[in-house]
Amino acid sequence: MAIELFSIGTELVLGQIQDTNAHWIAQQILQIGGELRRVTMLRDDAEEMYEALESAIERETSLILTTGGLGPTPDDMTVAVVASLIGTKPVVSEETLADFRKRREMSENDPLNEALTKMAMIPESATALQNPAGWAPCISVEYQDTTLMMMPGPPREMKAIFETYIQPLIAERYRAEITTARVYVSMFEAEVSPLMQKVMEHHPDVYLKAYVSLRNADTNMMPVDLVSTSADKADAETQLQLATDYFRELVVETGKHFSLEEA
Repeated sequence: MAIELFSIGTELVLGQIQDTNAHWIAQQILQIGGELRRVTMLRDDAEEMYEALESAIERETSLILTTGGLGPTPDDMTVAVVASLIGTKPVVSEETLADFRKRREMSENDPLNEALTKMAMIPESATALQNPAGWAPCISVEYQDTTLMMMPGPPREMKAIFETYIQPLIAERYRAEITTARVYVSMFEAEVSPLMQKVMEHHPDVYLKAYVSLRNADTNMMPVDLVSTSADKADAETQLQLATDYFRELVVETGKHFSLEEA
């Protein structure tokens, strides 16, 4: 039941804009209990986008999320690429146009400009989920064993859409419980990595991550996070405690310091 995230925009790949969306989405998915397997940044290049999304589908990714490429400019091509990928064509979502008119207090006969019309385009077999914080809708489509959900790139709109539509979907599909703990060890990464691997081998539902950049140079204490995942909260907490105790045992055996609090 893996999830993959694709951040679309040449400006992201070039480093002109920081991809804060991916960081925020990754945090939310972890808290919900989902498994984010991969995060990819893509240029506004139709061929590269097609190949990347096609590969994710071939990996039998349960849920593909995209951000960006739903705007009115020529480089916004997410809808066209996805439509081509799933063998259909882009069409205008009449429901979205009606929503645009309602929010602008326009009559059915009032024409909409080209920009709004482009942002109402969706793949023919898709569903448009109206944007509570902007214009371009969230677009959801099923293809093979994969659900693709496309979100606009502006962070305020993305967050509103994620919380309204995607967060409940992930929670319903995964129903996992996440429990975390941070410990501190007086070790360098090369020293602690084999011990972390042993812990994960003994407790496969617990993931360990060392933060080298946060190591205290004065005390040599480095933070390590333990993340336990289970369908049951009590089991997640039990596994976390067992893994933490085993990790402490391994560290102490080496003569190094282990602490539950930052030194």
